[in-house]
Amino acid sequence: MKYQAEALSKFSSQIKFALDNYKPHGLKVENFENILLCGLGGSGIAGRIVKSYFFGVSQLPVEIISDYTLPAYTSAKTLCIVSSYSGDTEETMSMYDAAKKNNATIIAISTGGLIGKKAHEDKVTFYTAVKGFSPRMALGYSLTYLLLALGELFGKNMRPELESAANRLADTKPYIAESEKLISVLKPHYKKKFVIITDEQSGPVGLRFCQQLQENAKAEAFIHELPEANHNVIETYYGIIDSAFIIIDSHVHPKTSARFSFLENLLQQNGCFVLRYDMHAHQLQSLLDTIYNFDWLSLQVADLKGVNSVDIQNINKLKNFLAGQ
Repeated sequence: MKYQAEALSKFSSQIKFALDNYKPHGLKVENFENILLCGLGGSGIAGRIVKSYFFGVSQLPVEIISDYTLPAYTSAKTLCIVSSYSGDTEETMSMYDAAKKNNATIIAISTGGLIGKKAHEDKVTFYTAVKGFSPRMALGYSLTYLLLALGELFGKNMRPELESAANRLADTKPYIAESEKLISVLKPHYKKKFVIITDEQSGPVGLRFCQQLQENAKAEAFIHELPEANHNVIETYYGIIDSAFIIIDSHVHPKTSARFSFLENLLQQNGCFVLRYDMHAHQLQSLLDTIYNFDWLSLQVADLKGVNSVDIQNINKLKNFLAGQ
């Protein structure tokens, strides 16, 4: 945790900032036919987490878009929420323009940048974040704003749970201690490829962990989701596989939990390393606890590998390359 511990310790304060700066949007669910949550990387993962969280209560189809374009069905009946921490992500800017062109209702989340400027000019609902973080360490802003905005739309008051969670997350010691317990188990395997096995409900949390391992620890990480992966990927699980398998069970469906148990036993019988982590996807505190534990764990892996978790040379090279196209 040599490089980004201070930034990660601000997760709670980010949630509190968003709670303090959220203003009701006043939109009514009956005025829309669909919702598009638009963003990439550290700004896009919040949309995936929130879509999963509201899966059982959403009265509208919710889709995650991480591209330059929007679906052909985007219309005046679409609510489009665009999120870019910097406000200058080129794909998100393109989606903003497409939403405007198709007369969609837009909500924007950013520290400013071009998206902030456009939102001000277009007089759309705009939620601000504080500058100074890398986007992957600014999850608290976008996640809180999305939970509040969709909660308002769906008639679910998220404020009490978020306030309680922010207070709990303010004490980083239990999360650092949990990450230290996890890294002590993972230590003999940290140089391996990471394979995260999730169900649909824990999938966004697993994807967040993959992204944090990739960007912070420069570690190769992949995600497989059950039950789908039991219909194909399971046929690659023969003999010893040089991977660190991490199972994240949301306990939403007992048959899927049984599938996790079968895979855990199969992989261990083959001599593979498996770490199982249990969470409860529809309890907000459990969801945030899991995200925060794994964020700290990604920094632990980065330290073991001796890499600078702040440095993103390849991403910066790509941005420079694309700027010249």
